[in-house]
Amino acid sequence: MRTAVAPALACQKSLFALDEGAHFLNCAYLGPLPRAVAEAGMEGIRRKCSPTPFPSQEFFTDCDRARERFGRLVNAPPERIALAPSASYGIEVAARNLPLEPGQNIVLLGEQFPSNVYAWRRRAAARRCDIRTVDRPGPPPSAALWNERLLEAIGPETAVVALPHCHWTDGTRIDLEAAGQRAREVGAALIIDGSQSIGAVPFDVERIRPDALITVGYKWLLGPYSTAFGYYGPRFDDGAPLEETWVSRRGSEDFQSLIDYTDEYREGAARYDVGQTSNFILIPMLIEALDLILDWGPARILDYCRALLSGLADELRVRGWAIEDDEWRTGNILGVRLPAGCDLAEVDARLAEARVYASLRGDALRVSPNVYNEPRDIDALRQVLATFA
Repeated sequence: MRTAVAPALACQKSLFALDEGAHFLNCAYLGPLPRAVAEAGMEGIRRKCSPTPFPSQEFFTDCDRARERFGRLVNAPPERIALAPSASYGIEVAARNLPLEPGQNIVLLGEQFPSNVYAWRRRAAARRCDIRTVDRPGPPPSAALWNERLLEAIGPETAVVALPHCHWTDGTRIDLEAAGQRAREVGAALIIDGSQSIGAVPFDVERIRPDALITVGYKWLLGPYSTAFGYYGPRFDDGAPLEETWVSRRGSEDFQSLIDYTDEYREGAARYDVGQTSNFILIPMLIEALDLILDWGPARILDYCRALLSGLADELRVRGWAIEDDEWRTGNILGVRLPAGCDLAEVDARLAEARVYASLRGDALRVSPNVYNEPRDIDALRQVLATFA
């Protein structure tokens, strides 16, 4: 039997309210809200304006729907999904609940996003552990060697390996399967920040086998700010949450019995939910955004982004600009190192003048399109970059 192949994804710009005169290639910075997601938030505001009726079970139903959608997206059981306000919150949950002994080490990637650094630095200092940072070995293309050195850094004294799925500055791909296998060999926990990939790049918890996976909702998930998800594996089944919220306790659905205090938590990762997790504006927006992404499919979203970026990457390589090899990029982000001596402030100014929106991160120009972009957006960027030698 032949396996049905989903048709290529068409441009979805009509579902967004982007300024027609702008070329927004900056989803890695701030994903725009689709119209339907914004409407879900406005409906939540309207309901809060007149909360009659508002049954108590609604404090739980949308949260559980959000867990189910995110679980489907990453192939994880919904009971292992927690709702958080940020990546740093979700990573702090992991950091506080992993046992560390003096002399052990925590392996980090050089220049990865601070949310997956600061919690580990504090935890290492408190437990007299070492931070082992694996820096980029040189300008791109260097990802293959970088990944080799990452594996070499994970040793018998490693307690935690905290990595991104791809590097936030330029989309360099980290081989999480290899890193996870090495971590398991030495008994270390694998903690993943998927904020720059989940939603636009397929991710399978059963295949990668992270102990925790954290991602924000406002970038590639196209949801609102102050939202995030956390998957927590069996290492965290009996952990302590950052907050002792009433809504995370067993039986909290029965409001009349809330005076009957209990030390038992709701089943699964709900114990790690942020307080006031039943946000009647943000959670419906997340559900609507996840429904769109599940309908499009991360694989088709990724193919769409790759198609937009492939020609540009090839052109810039020919001109001698430093870009990571295609096999070592996740594909939704293109990081470009401009020629030596190029004034990054001038690059920024010319992009702004042309209304081309991308990000300067470190020494890289980070280009991150999504399904609302068209070839003309890439052409506008190409015209700006052509003015630099």
